[in-house]
Amino acid sequence: MKRIIYTNDDGGVSIIVPTGTIEACIKDVPAGKAYEIVDAAAIPTDRTFRNAWKEDLTVDMPKAKLIAHDKRRAKRTAEFAPLDVQATIPSKAAQAEADRQVIRDKYDAMQVSIDSATDVATLKSIVETL
Repeated sequence: MKRIIYTNDDGGVSIIVPTGTIEACIKDVPAGKAYEIVDAAAIPTDRTFRNAWKEDLTVDMPKAKLIAHDKRRAKRTAEFAPLDVQATIPSKAAQAEADRQVIRDKYDAMQVSIDSATDVATLKSIVETL
């Protein structure tokens, strides 16, 4: 099975899965966009960093790191949420702040790991710990 790939306006890769002939689906590529026809098997099955794919279907590491940081921030925010309430209660504020610092330290270390990752496998293993 064949697929049509092209770089969209935000720099990501779009993939068209033909429902008919490949020739009939080429009209779905935006005007003026260069495209390539590839075997479906060439498209990675791991979609962890899908929004960081380049036209050659490899992962753009700087973009993948941004995705990993977004996931890290979302998880950290979720962990902070119950402590945000406790921090407003005078009898629980000191403990809440101590607990918040533990979370900060954990995610600061993760930030350093993401920034120093040199390959997709390492970055994926960090994201999987979230």
